[in-house]
Amino acid sequence: MDQFVSTFTNKIDAKGRVSVPASFRTVLAKDGFEGIYCYPSLDDEALDAGGQRLVGQIGALLEGVDPYSEERDHLSMALYGASEILSIDQDGRVILPERMRKHAGITSHVTFVGLGEKFQIWEPDTFNAQFKEGRKKLSELKKLLGAGRRKSGGIEGARE
Repeated sequence: MDQFVSTFTNKIDAKGRVSVPASFRTVLAKDGFEGIYCYPSLDDEALDAGGQRLVGQIGALLEGVDPYSEERDHLSMALYGASEILSIDQDGRVILPERMRKHAGITSHVTFVGLGEKFQIWEPDTFNAQFKEGRKKLSELKKLLGAGRRKSGGIEGARE
């Protein structure tokens, strides 16, 4: 299965156009989605984006919530009502709508971050700060989980 991987930073032009990384366009094409499904992240000053798999995940998430509940209405508004389908032009660019750029604080450059089945779009400095914080938390989590401890036996031989 194709995944969105890696990180790319591209310039955004005065008309709000930015080139989508070629590897991301390939994943979208294989996913059978013409364009990019995009909405303001629920957790970060970023945009969540993807193709058919992302739309399917959203649908599955909403199926698990009572259809006439306030929670479902709020989720639906955030995941469908605030969404845009961005068309990719012949040069591999999309136009990021002003309200999307404003949510993410995007001005002159855009960072695309692969997250497997979806990707995010960030303002580069905001992403760099988030990435550093995430690496720090990951290091702490590894220590908490005892990463690096090896069991006795195995290929390396006995350890105590």
